[in-house]
Amino acid sequence: MKVRTSSASGLVLSSRAVPSTSICWQCLRNDLSNQIQLQSRKYHPSRRKDAPPFGAAVSAAQTIFKGLPKAPPGISVDPLRIVGKELKFLTKNIRQLLGSGHPTLDKVAKYYTRSEGKHMRPMLVLLMSQAIALAPRLSADSANALSVDDSITSSDVLSDMNPDTNPLVARSAEAKYDFEGDENILPSQRRLAEITELIHTASLLHDDVIDNAVTRRGANSANIQFGNKMAVLAGDFLLGRASVALARLRDPEVTELMGTVIANLVEGEFMQLKNTAEDEKNPVFTDETISYYLQKTYLKTASLISKSCRSTAVLSQSAPEVIEAAYSYGRNLGLAFQLVDDMLDYTVTEVELGKPAGADLELGLATAPLLFAWKQNPELGPLVGRKFSQEGDVQRAREIVHKSDGVEQTRALAREYANNAIAAISDFPDSAAKSGLIEMCEKTMKRRK
Repeated sequence: MKVRTSSASGLVLSSRAVPSTSICWQCLRNDLSNQIQLQSRKYHPSRRKDAPPFGAAVSAAQTIFKGLPKAPPGISVDPLRIVGKELKFLTKNIRQLLGSGHPTLDKVAKYYTRSEGKHMRPMLVLLMSQAIALAPRLSADSANALSVDDSITSSDVLSDMNPDTNPLVARSAEAKYDFEGDENILPSQRRLAEITELIHTASLLHDDVIDNAVTRRGANSANIQFGNKMAVLAGDFLLGRASVALARLRDPEVTELMGTVIANLVEGEFMQLKNTAEDEKNPVFTDETISYYLQKTYLKTASLISKSCRSTAVLSQSAPEVIEAAYSYGRNLGLAFQLVDDMLDYTVTEVELGKPAGADLELGLATAPLLFAWKQNPELGPLVGRKFSQEGDVQRAREIVHKSDGVEQTRALAREYANNAIAAISDFPDSAAKSGLIEMCEKTMKRRK
């Protein structure tokens, strides 16, 4: 395998995700799985490498520390209930972070926080924080002397007035709250959960403009409610506030990780504008077609999940093995999540999905079910090349997908990634949080919207 640069976009596709086109499809799947497993065994270069063996350290930690309840054997756990108390205050604190002295910006920036989303990404951060509390650490002292709200630079220089965080001008009771959080979740990890939701919400604001979306979470999308310009600016504002909050965690590795997530989202969006690496008018299916799709999926979806999980472990001063396990879990779950999302576009009704069914094809996007169908039905090539723009293309493509086993192959690949995610945290100490992380994989496979 080798690193390949797409001449059309200038993106560098890593050798982990883009294998040679000369291998068979089964080899491709095996290679992808092997690469993920190999990746999870590597130590991060900036971390000490003399930590005790993972299994032994976990055993020792379980003997010494208490505090994390174990899930009853054979009983399914509800991840939401495990971190429900933390999530109760998530939206309030996010709204606090988004306060602006400009009333219109304040309104647009907080628009998508009015209705509750799934909060999947912050939930994973909080569950991971609890799950690794008993795992091996490089240092017992991981607390920062400064608050996650303390600025690094003088406020006069920052020129960033947030009325919601200034007690002298706070406009509402939601501006400040106090609660006894879980002792196994650090303040920095709690803030990281909020940052992940800020980044995700910013991407929704931008995506809705790009996709000309009409609704979001049962209401008018921000671009419809306020116009494209304000929606884009609000998304930029969210990324700005997320960056400030990230800097105040005072961990350069976490800043690097989460900073690249933002770049990955943009790179993934550019890749999505094309369905194949060359974006030709009459493309032919190759093994590279799937690897291109999986790389795009990692950048657009799995990057935020995997790097926020990794950052969670970094903030707790976890041992290298724990950091890699957290990253591998997030990477695999993120890929599984998007594969299932792509599958639902072909398998559930518009009412169940909460958005127009078949929206991907309407946008000209060839996702996993269609790509697998294309391998068996070369006549899909011209439709992919013209992005299903001619009359009847969308209906024809859907018919071919339903007659093929594209959906079944997508489900099988998603299941493989979900299993890899579960395997990645198999050595974590037993706890309700670990069971919650496993259940998140199962919920991903079973979800209908």
